[in-house]
Amino acid sequence: MKNLATPEKRSDGPTQRGQFKKRASILEAAADVFCRQGFAGASLDEIAVEAHVSRQTIYNHYCEKETLFVAVVDDVLKRANSMLFSMLATFPANAANLEEDLVAFLIRINKNCVCNQDGKFLRRLVQTEGERYPHLFETWRQQGPDRIISALGALFARLSAGGALKIDDFDVAARQFLALGNADLQIMMLFGQAPTDEQLESAARNAVRTFLRAYGADKLAAGAQLAAVSG
Repeated sequence: MKNLATPEKRSDGPTQRGQFKKRASILEAAADVFCRQGFAGASLDEIAVEAHVSRQTIYNHYCEKETLFVAVVDDVLKRANSMLFSMLATFPANAANLEEDLVAFLIRINKNCVCNQDGKFLRRLVQTEGERYPHLFETWRQQGPDRIISALGALFARLSAGGALKIDDFDVAARQFLALGNADLQIMMLFGQAPTDEQLESAARNAVRTFLRAYGADKLAAGAQLAAVSG
């Protein structure tokens, strides 16, 4: 008779771990292949070779290429969004050294979220597959960029409330901040080039200085004083 007080060891633990590793390997290899070849050009045979599994193993997990593609997009989007929100946690807490702190923050965003492998993959997919799979990228836009803009806008609101910035529309300011941060990197990224640390710093510094010229409270105050003297 079995001892009911002592649970039996599950024999499927190693099997489950093995299946998880296979799925992770397939997703990683598929992301690389889809990024290089696009959906239409990617083949399951190539993915199987890179994942070190058989074509049948891919079918067993995902049934078809389109199902695998959807799984890859979902996996990358979750990872990209997680990284973005972790970067938001490093936003400057105060305005004591605002320009330098914003430059450092923007460098981290560009290096870890825009110019990394996931960022490259998402840009390529939006460009090549966005029309074919609009529902995938609409969900991503709502759960990723839209939430990031809202969260970043709230952080700018905090700085504005403290008098460091003068902003009327925080979401617009957040979008402009990120757009300025990418401005000097667009051409390089378009051609698949990886910016150097010096280029990342230069792009971030140009962006932050432009942003502060538009929203910095000190300049606005100086402009108001000048207008008062002139009047």
